[in-house]
Amino acid sequence: MNTDFASIITIGDELLIGQVVDTNSAWMAQELNKIGISIKHRIAVGDVWDDIWYALDEESKQAKIIFITGGLGPTSDDITKPLLCKYFDGKLKIDEDTLAHVTNIFLDVLKRPMIDLNLKQAEVPDTCTVLRNDKGTAPGMMFEKNGKIFISLPGVPHEMKWIMSNVVLPMLPSKVKTTNIEHRTLLTAGIGESFLAELVKEEEIALPPQIKLAYLPNSGMVRLRLTAIGDNKEMLSKQINLYFNAFKIKVKDYLVIDEDLPMHSLIGRLLKDRGQTVSTAESCTGGYIAHLITSIPGASAYFKGSVVSYDNSIKTSVLDVPESTLETFGAVSEETVILMAKNVREIMQTDFSIAVSGIMGPDGGTVEKPVGKVWIAVANNKEISTKSFEFRYNRERNIELTAINALNMLRIAICG
Repeated sequence: MNTDFASIITIGDELLIGQVVDTNSAWMAQELNKIGISIKHRIAVGDVWDDIWYALDEESKQAKIIFITGGLGPTSDDITKPLLCKYFDGKLKIDEDTLAHVTNIFLDVLKRPMIDLNLKQAEVPDTCTVLRNDKGTAPGMMFEKNGKIFISLPGVPHEMKWIMSNVVLPMLPSKVKTTNIEHRTLLTAGIGESFLAELVKEEEIALPPQIKLAYLPNSGMVRLRLTAIGDNKEMLSKQINLYFNAFKIKVKDYLVIDEDLPMHSLIGRLLKDRGQTVSTAESCTGGYIAHLITSIPGASAYFKGSVVSYDNSIKTSVLDVPESTLETFGAVSEETVILMAKNVREIMQTDFSIAVSGIMGPDGGTVEKPVGKVWIAVANNKEISTKSFEFRYNRERNIELTAINALNMLRIAICG
């Protein structure tokens, strides 16, 4: 396989102390993968001159193209630009196109006067190719040295993504050697990672060297991802499809979908294709299920609304759950979620509804109903299905697991 590799260096003290999560390198890696560029390393360094310099030296030994994000702002802690200027033996100069762009943003768009710090955004090393940034004031920069390509981008995610999508990705195939990378994904539910590995053991052993299998557990589900890398695209596709179908047959009893699609996207597709709708009544998840559903563009076609009945008074006054039910069985009970699901579906006039009630922790549990105890109900116009869970994790994970299991129950109800 004859291909060039890439490395990604993300810069910022905030990344090292966990104040900011590095989503930039994950997104960049996905997009580079799509055009056949594999990632050699992804590293994070602080706002330290020597550390950044060392990272540039080391990664240029490993990769043909090195991406750098962060540190391009105008303040004193943003040292990437002056460092790159020295690293590539340049001198800072005003880029007239960038200056006009920055001036327009401040005077015409923001209606604010410019100060010297703003003008600094138009300064670039004279050894770089400027990469226009239509979404912000800091331009991207491209350098070439000893046959290697260095691309420096802003750390602000939406700015980085715009430059990558509109400037960098279109030009890369003409500058680096790419290969063919094929992925196939199976999303499974109802089986743990170790049991799944045992189930597909024979299929995994039979894989040729150019096809790799990855187990990706998350939120109570496991993705199986096959990745094939090679020079002949047509042959590669045929080969990976052959093995993918074998895995698909083996896991059919646990299969959710045979593509890399999150559960809430799948729910949206199923409802939209059928012209059906859903509503939610959420207690312990506080609207998180509704948030997942509505994070997909076009969700208004199938999602009517939600009642976040966090307090019992809302369960009684809005969802018509009798106080006697709450007193007798409690908020976290099958009886309560059945009424929540039934009544929210009628209130919202939807084809389906989800209701959840539980104890997310870290406190509030009892011997009978410990932290992590959850009841879920899914209703349509004919029946209501219920299920209880005991997750026993931290609050955040308990909420996530409640949501994903509720959506999976909805998927089963939609598919009949």
